[in-house]
Amino acid sequence: MRASRRFIHVTATIAALTIAVAGAQTKITAPKNKYAPEDDVKLGREAAAEVRKELPIIKDELIADYLDRLGQQLVAASPAEFRQPAFQYSFTPVNLKDINAFALPGGPMFVNRGMFDAARGEGEVAGVMAHELSHVLLRHGTANATKAQGFQLGAIAGAIAGAVIGGGWGQVISQGSQFGLGTWLLKYSREYEKQADLLGAQIMARAGYDPRDLGRMFETIQKQAGGGAPQWMSSHPDPGNRSAYIAKEAQSLQIAPRNSSSAAFESTRRRFASLPPAQSMEDIAKHSEGGGGNTSGGNTSTGRIGDTVPRPSSQYRTAQGGRLFEVQVPTNWQSIASNSEIKFVPPNGFGDYNGETVFTHGAEIGVTRASSTDLMDATMTLVESFQRGNPDLRTQGSPREVRLSGRAGLAVPMVNRSALGGAEYVGLHTTFLRDGSLLHVATIVPERDSSAYQSAFSRMLNSLRLKD
Repeated sequence: MRASRRFIHVTATIAALTIAVAGAQTKITAPKNKYAPEDDVKLGREAAAEVRKELPIIKDELIADYLDRLGQQLVAASPAEFRQPAFQYSFTPVNLKDINAFALPGGPMFVNRGMFDAARGEGEVAGVMAHELSHVLLRHGTANATKAQGFQLGAIAGAIAGAVIGGGWGQVISQGSQFGLGTWLLKYSREYEKQADLLGAQIMARAGYDPRDLGRMFETIQKQAGGGAPQWMSSHPDPGNRSAYIAKEAQSLQIAPRNSSSAAFESTRRRFASLPPAQSMEDIAKHSEGGGGNTSGGNTSTGRIGDTVPRPSSQYRTAQGGRLFEVQVPTNWQSIASNSEIKFVPPNGFGDYNGETVFTHGAEIGVTRASSTDLMDATMTLVESFQRGNPDLRTQGSPREVRLSGRAGLAVPMVNRSALGGAEYVGLHTTFLRDGSLLHVATIVPERDSSAYQSAFSRMLNSLRLKD
């Protein structure tokens, strides 16, 4: 029966499309891609299987049917030139309260319960789904991989799943390993984001939705986020004034008639409310098991903050950051993986203190999406993001040019207030990866211990070898 209902609904949708007459809408061109559509499908299928093992998938048939009908309606409204017969679409509801949705190469899409809670109507959910569908249609994941030198598609599903679990970058490092690979398939440039916005708007109009609902959803998410970036938007870099250019695009589009009403949306939202309480991505990440490499397997401390922190060992070991880097660290330092970085920490240098997680001694290596192709601009944007979470952090002197793993880099000296009292020195070193992402090495130590750590920090920086 479900297949029959879907056939009738899709047929009606296709008929409705003939009524919509597009004006001077923006022409969207899919980026260069050296991979076959079947590669997208294989990646998406394998990654989706891993994701379903990790996330609290909703089994409720009424919710699943509603989401499937909505998704298939958007697929039917997609432009013919972007359709791939090989693609296998699925639309899976997830019992997570985070405002998030994501699609994997080849068609699998996951939509969080939190997206329905945040939306004011079906059009806003449809807008987010149309945006995610556009990434799939334009094959942005494997287009990213096409740009990346040395990228291999094999054995990547776990990295994608890891990127999802941690909410963006995820536990890619702690799971394994191919640190950074999930980012090529799930993280998009501002150019790709704008493409997905505009194609999503066009699909919405063809499916009978007001494209401006997508812009309204961006505004809703941002308001609910308050001072912090919500997960969906932090995973999708803002290419500019989205509401403005989506509204402009909407002026060139004619909205097709739509048979569905808001009743189904409201009924589905009530159905969500009857489910067990939703978890958060943070809850999932805490319970997911790490593994491989030198990671801590999910530990969140190296002892007790305030107890004596030993000097760095004079003996060193080689630590691996998946397939991205290797670096030498003192043998008495532990590796702790989190969302987008690996910390290398001595005993009692990282853990809970007065209700907060603090990091007093050691170093971290992490990767973020660069805000600019200019290293100075990208680095200072990163500094500003650190300062938002650390109000007392300030630069101390001008950035200077350095070499990091043989590449052009920058060093930014900073000072902060230590959780242990007094000042702490923070040294930030940055360079670009081959795919344009920004890699940083940050060292941290209280002022009173700085001389004892200088040699260890220098050894780390000089030994870093990037393998991208």
